[in-house]
Amino acid sequence: MQNGKGFSLIELLIVIAIILVIAAIAIPNLLKSRMAANESSAVSSVRQIKTAEVAYYSAYPSVGYAVALTNLGGIEPCAPTSAAACLLDNFLANAAPGSTGKSGYFFAATGVAPGGGVLNSEFVVGGSPVASQQTGSRDFCSTSDGVLRFQSSAGAPPATTVAVCTAFPSVLQ
Repeated sequence: MQNGKGFSLIELLIVIAIILVIAAIAIPNLLKSRMAANESSAVSSVRQIKTAEVAYYSAYPSVGYAVALTNLGGIEPCAPTSAAACLLDNFLANAAPGSTGKSGYFFAATGVAPGGGVLNSEFVVGGSPVASQQTGSRDFCSTSDGVLRFQSSAGAPPATTVAVCTAFPSVLQ
């Protein structure tokens, strides 16, 4: 037999097996890390929308809180109006169900006029994963009381009513 230089077939198979074992351990951890990052981004987005709602209320007191999430955004160059207040990045303002979302989450913001009134004196902000248990595992929401709430995702659209949101447990802030 010749004295060849290089690796034998057995040595190559062992290296490939080791790489596969490492990949099998690393990939699930990577997916969990991505979900955690998406959830962190969703919490930040809910807080940004909440802040934009308060600013909208101050800027348009005759309307109250914004009727919909899109009213908080606006296409650049943006001239603020009650229909496009330029308070949020337009990408976030359009991350509603039916779009591609933002960082694995859909969002909704709804102004609420209690008792059928004209003035939206309350609001609900909600965020839910685009693909439950893949892009995120929790739904988030907040109302005009300012408390951030969450629950395990059921694959439903974001919360859009005060009753639905206040049923979620609160996040300690």
